[in-house]
Parts: sequence; structure tokens; C-alpha cells
Amino acid sequence: MKVAVVGMGKIGLPLAVSFALTGHKVVGIDIQKDVVASINNGLEPFPGEANLEKFLNQVLEKGNFSATTEIAAISMAEVVIVCIPLMLNEFGHPDFTNIDKLVCEIGQSINSNVLISFETTLPVGTTRNRFTLILEKESGMKVGQDFYVVFSPERVMTGRIFEDLRRYPKLVGGVTRNCSKRGVSFYQSAMEFDVRSDLVNKNGVWEMENAEAAEFSKIAETTYRDVNIGLANEFAVFAKKNDINILEVIEASNSQQYSHIHTPGLSVGGHCIPVYPKFYSWVNSESQIAQAARDRNLSMPINAINQIKEIHKDLQGMKIGVLGITYRPGVKEVALSGALVLLKLLKDEGAYVYGDDPLLNHAEITTLGFDDCQLPDDLDGLILHTAHAIYQELNFTQFKKLVFFYDGRNSHTFLKQQGTFNYLSI
Repeated sequence: MKVAVVGMGKIGLPLAVSFALTGHKVVGIDIQKDVVASINNGLEPFPGEANLEKFLNQVLEKGNFSATTEIAAISMAEVVIVCIPLMLNEFGHPDFTNIDKLVCEIGQSINSNVLISFETTLPVGTTRNRFTLILEKESGMKVGQDFYVVFSPERVMTGRIFEDLRRYPKLVGGVTRNCSKRGVSFYQSAMEFDVRSDLVNKNGVWEMENAEAAEFSKIAETTYRDVNIGLANEFAVFAKKNDINILEVIEASNSQQYSHIHTPGLSVGGHCIPVYPKFYSWVNSESQIAQAARDRNLSMPINAINQIKEIHKDLQGMKIGVLGITYRPGVKEVALSGALVLLKLLKDEGAYVYGDDPLLNHAEITTLGFDDCQLPDDLDGLILHTAHAIYQELNFTQFKKLVFFYDGRNSHTFLKQQGTFNYLSI
């Protein structure tokens, strides 16, 4: 089939390549000319995705894949996949500006009998009550009769997308039953799945009752993680005040099969976990638990600064290094990273803030606002934000004036036995 994937980002490009690997003729569409040029030259436009460049060159050589900036390419497609992110505005509400414009352009470009699948995570009801109405208006056609619309959430993690595409069931929910059937048929032809004995149903394409059920499934699984982390963080704050080892508590609790407490940490970043619970609370005015967890997770950088200030009342003029700026280890992405929150909080206290991250270069770090990416020998304090593996081997003796180390990931337990500086943790 002829497939158009709109959005050649960290999800869209690997997804498009995976469809091309199964024999479909795929065109990737993106407004960034440099991204399109890199793709057509066989170069991954962003690093860190396992096997992406190898698979990209395979499908380019076979002629199954190409990229373009022309949205008109949609008119040749039998299937259109939408993979551009929906973010929050300054008020914490979904900002539909860009994606509404795109959906209008899709509606103006499609021919009859086309399948349109939204893989972008959306608030429940958006596919039916917003995008389908736009598509019908702009195309002059009727959904379920002249064209077909489904929601099928991406369920992958950056760095292991090709692996995750095989690992997790593909959820598909249509605006109508005919839409669902079309969606299921396409994804069955475009994907292969690992055998999993832990699932009640066979791994593969799972037809959901409707688009809303598919939308809610993605929101629910992501919000669950944020709530669990929020609970773990609340436990950690309580344990700290009562001189209890929270990691020991979590390990003991999770030895019982019904307990699955997550690991507490300094921040929750990225495009997904901090954002999608807000989609849920936006459509559910009675939401309490999700918002409480979000507030708790947002409070953790402030909690860290307050812990430091219990020992060092005045941070004015102190030199403090932040270890790890990306939102999680091994992924070059700073979206909603707690390190940037720490940077602002420390600057507001009058500190000089130095950033360090093995995935970012000097210009990338200083552009974010850090004073430098070189950690000076006369640092007063260090805060571990992202647990990159390299930091486990950090030589603390190089910092002659170090007075505190805040372990935002509880990863340097051996330091608790060292008395040369104050060891603080979640």
C-alpha cells in the first residue's frame, strides 16, 4: 500500500521505516528541509535510535521509502499516519494550533477510501469530536463511508522503538466499526509481533471498542506511571523526614506480588509523562489523583533546593554543578527536563550553575543557560539529575572544595560512608 507518515521525528521516522521494511511504499513528510535532506541521504537526523540508520538505508536502497516537505504527497496515499506531537500551552491545556492546521491540510488533500490513523497521543474524544469533523468539512466526504479514521497510539520508548513495535500489542480504535476494520487490516499487514506468554490475548493488533477506548488506553498507561512515581516521591519525602531508607522500604514492599512501587527521583521529564496526565485532567474535571501526582512530581526540584538550604542557608555566589541535563539516561532530549528547572531555581538563589552531560556539547549546554559545561575544580556543590552510567565512575576527589552532593536518583549509596562532604538524596 502507499503510506504517508506525517512528522519525521523520533517516533514518526522509525515508524515509517518499519512500514517500509514490511514492503509498503512509504513517503515521510516533514516541514524541516534539513531533516528531509538527511533522511534521503541515509543519515538519521537524530542520534540514539538503535538500528534506525541501518534500516533506513535498507528501505532507501529498495525504493520503498523517501521523504519530502510537500504535504501534497498525501493525495497519493491510501493510508495517512499522523505523528506530530500535541503539546501544552502556557495554561497547561492542549495546544491544537499546529495539529488543527495539519488536519485541515490533510482533509483538503485526501482522496476517497483513504485510511487516516492518528498515532499522536490525544485527549479522549479528540479523534471523533474534533479531527473527524475537520476532515469531513474540508474533504466534503463522510467518515465510515468515503474515508476511514482510527486512533492507534504509539507505545514505544525512544532508543528501542523497533524492539517495542514488536513487543507491545498495537491498539486500534475507529470512529465507526468500518473504520476499525480498515485500521486493523492495515496494521496487520504492516507489523510483526513477538510471541508473549504473559498476555491474556495473543500479541498482535488489538481492536478496541472505539477511538475513545484507544485514546484512553494510552492516557491511562502514561498517567499510571506518573501517579506511581508521584506516590513514590511522596513516600520518599516522608521517609526522609523520618530517617527511613526509602529504597529499602520499596524493595521490601515490592517483594509482595501486588505491590509495584516505582523509584522516586528528582524530576519527570520528556514529551510524554509530564504532558499526558494533563490531557486527562483537561477532559475530566473530577480528576484528583492524577493532578495531585503531577503537582508532587513538579515539586521535587524545589524539594531538593530546600534540602540543600537546610545545610547551606545562602546559595548566593556558590558554584554548583548539575550532572545530567537530558530528561533520562541515554536519550539526547531535554524536553521538560527537571535540570532546566534546577537551573532556574539555582540562578534565582544567586548561584553560578555549571552543566554537564555526555550527550550534549559545549554550545548545546551553554545555550540552555548554564554558565559553562566545564565543571571547575572549586565547585561548592554537585546535583545528580540524570543517572548517566558515566557518573557512577565520577572522581569526587577532583573537587577540592565540595561541600555537598545531592543524589537526585539515589544511585551513589557508597557515598553515604564518605565524610568529606554532605551527601543528600531524595
